[in-house]
This record gives sequence, C-alpha cells and structure tokens, in this order.
Amino acid sequence: MNIKIIALGKIKEKFLKDGIEEFLKRLRPYTGVEIIELSPVEIKDENLISKALDDEAEKILSYIKQQSFVITLEIQGKMLSSEEFAAKINELSNQGIGELIFVIGSSCGLSPKVSARANFKLSMSKMTFLHQFARLLLVEQIYRAFKILKNETYHK
Repeated sequence: MNIKIIALGKIKEKFLKDGIEEFLKRLRPYTGVEIIELSPVEIKDENLISKALDDEAEKILSYIKQQSFVITLEIQGKMLSSEEFAAKINELSNQGIGELIFVIGSSCGLSPKVSARANFKLSMSKMTFLHQFARLLLVEQIYRAFKILKNETYHK
C-alpha cells in the first residue's frame, strides 16, 4: 500500500523535522510514506476563511485519485486507539486499497469539499494541536501501527 500525507504548511522547527524524518526512516522496512507539503492560503480578512479553505481544497483534491482511500484529520472525526488504527490500516490493505492518503489541513481546518471526499474522518484527540505537531503524531502512529501488525516490540 502506498501512503501519502498531504499537509498544508511547512515544518519550520528543527526538532519536529528531525522527529518526522526519524519515523519516516523507521517506516522504510514496512512501507513508503510520501509527504506532500502545500502552501496554505494567506488569510488577510477573517471573513474570507471559507474562500481560503476552498482554494486550499482545490490544491489538496488535485493530488487525490478517484480510487484513493482518504483519511482526513478532523476534530469531529472518530477517535481510535493505536490498536484500532493498526486494524484500520490492516483492513484497508486486505481490501486491496492501493493508495492511502491522510490529509492535514491548515490552521483554519479543512474545506467541507475535502471533508466530503474523505472515506474516513480521524480525530487524534479532543485536544487541539498545531498542525505541525499533528504531522509528527501521525507518522509516529503509522509507524506504531506497522509494529503492532508485525507483533514487534515497539508498542506497549
């Protein structure tokens, strides 16, 4: 299964870049994960947030194929334990899903157009995180999922 993460915004902090790179490196024996960084639309007027989100949606959706399985990270999404997340990835793999795409929105969230395209909406927590942190947490959880599925010792 090919895994992609579409994320708005660049990671600027070195410690986050290092953490993300570490988990991407650890994932290589299990699967490849490609991160596609898109520039968020600059919002100069709070009244234009929905227009900005729709502009971002066009960029995001241009990277998604019709047959791709899309998981958006959303506050209103379903929370899963690490074991349930691993089981979800396993289920998709067993269904023959060729491409799994995770979408992390900008600080203003996601357009309803992107949310509507989601096959599954995932919430990482009831807490709010910087989207840069969400990227690190997501790659760590993908790594943890593969360790769980392989019955390896990382997960406790």
